Amino acid sequence: MPYTELLRVTVFITGAEATALGAITALGADRENDTTVILIAAAWWLISLAIGLYLGRPARAVEDMRDPLARARTATSLPSDSPARITIGRLWPVALTAVVAGGLGLLFPGVAVIGAGYALIVSLAWHTREAAVLAIEHRDGVKFYVVPTSALKPIELVRAPGLRSDRLHA
Repeated sequence: MPYTELLRVTVFITGAEATALGAITALGADRENDTTVILIAAAWWLISLAIGLYLGRPARAVEDMRDPLARARTATSLPSDSPARITIGRLWPVALTAVVAGGLGLLFPGVAVIGAGYALIVSLAWHTREAAVLAIEHRDGVKFYVVPTSALKPIELVRAPGLRSDRLHA
């Protein structure tokens, strides 16, 4: 599975998690007629938005991608697992937190508030990482692929030859 695809899916899934937990918060607060939860949620989500945008700056994305890409080993063959299996293997903790926070959020809306904020931070912080990896792939004429490993371990990548773009040098 191309690393850029995993990054894109991660952003979409965490964004969906934030949206779902936000909806659960609204339902739980409406059920209990609790305006305090809504006010706290609005404040926390605005703070989460600011944190996520700050952590998602393009310069920070380049810095965050440097180590995983530098550790990538060169390979002549690609990992054989399917993209779906790699995605599930790497992102099951995100799904687990969404289910747990959503379930608890039905009883305690504050849990969904906190979970939605953290999912928002992750989604916004990671939204520029795909572009950072693509820039390096285009510059170096390589493609990075995800090696199937546990989600509890650092990501492992392999570097394979890609299509090098022809550039005119001035």
